Amino acid sequence: MEIKISEIVQSLHELAPLSLQEAYDNSGLLIGDPDKLVERVLVSLDVTEAVLDEAISKRCGLIVSHHPLIFRGLKHITPASPVERAVLKAIQNDIAIASAHTNLDNVMHGVNGRIADKIGLEQISILKPVEGLLKKLVTFCPSAHAEKVRTAIFEAGAGHIGHYDCCSYNLEGFGTFRAGGEANPFVGKKNEIHHEPEHRIETILPSYLVQKVLQAMIAAHPYEEVAYDIYPLQNTFNKVGAGMVGQLKQPLSTEDFFRLVGKTFNNKVLRHSLTIDKPIQRVALCGGSGAFLISDAKASKADVFITADLKYHDFFEADGKLILVDAGHFETEQFTKELIGDIIKKKIPNFAPLISEVNTNAVHYFF
Repeated sequence: MEIKISEIVQSLHELAPLSLQEAYDNSGLLIGDPDKLVERVLVSLDVTEAVLDEAISKRCGLIVSHHPLIFRGLKHITPASPVERAVLKAIQNDIAIASAHTNLDNVMHGVNGRIADKIGLEQISILKPVEGLLKKLVTFCPSAHAEKVRTAIFEAGAGHIGHYDCCSYNLEGFGTFRAGGEANPFVGKKNEIHHEPEHRIETILPSYLVQKVLQAMIAAHPYEEVAYDIYPLQNTFNKVGAGMVGQLKQPLSTEDFFRLVGKTFNNKVLRHSLTIDKPIQRVALCGGSGAFLISDAKASKADVFITADLKYHDFFEADGKLILVDAGHFETEQFTKELIGDIIKKKIPNFAPLISEVNTNAVHYFF
């Protein structure tokens, strides 16, 4: 079965839109023609020469990675560095490269959601939700068509508040308009002022869904010209943001919790701050580099914060309020390959991506 590269990449963007990536990031299709058809896709955490060799041997036309191969600007493409050599090899062998990085970190069922599942957390929520991402949509339509328009808006993704969906506020009133000579009015007559019983429908949506929702609304709306307003909101959107926090089913001692973390991440070396003499049940986490979330983890009343790439002075920030655990960058993000593969299979059921067998961990340990 052959699939366009653009369809595979879009399957990821539906869950993790590119607009959610951090400003410094470089997710999306990095190398290749989006219209090219491929039979096989290889999913990896990183793109190295060894991963490219694996893709070549398995006849994969596309590699989807978590970490972008091209992260910083390249001024030349020569064999001078590992990244440049990988770019050259990809182009020479006609292998496309795409990535889903911080956009996949920042969604509810993304990288951190998968880690929370592996640890066994319940009642999970975003540790640091995004502010200013929500919009309010207001539209007006004939009362008899209000249900159809509302349904279209909801099915396109609007109307979610916390654990509730199909949320809207509705008012009955009437609208006035006069159709010009070149109009084709759904109700009323040309050149006459018309009064129509209407519903005012209000709902909320994230900014990355605005165009999708508007298209669905306009398609379902009976009017030739659809009136609507979009307002910016300062409300926090709790389904998008950095990190995750949740509860263990049962509290654990520090030693038992460390054993759980070590087993989950297959890591025998855990760097941690001073332990606290209390059971651990509330757990905050962030796959990869998460030192910027230490204050948020403390504010969430977490007993422990699991992340990676902590510096010496970062451990002082625990300040006896929680335990900081550095479980390794590769180790905390290793489940992302599985996650990306599952997303593609769910969106394209008859297309099974291959999971890379190459261990790309650049950090090694001496015991």
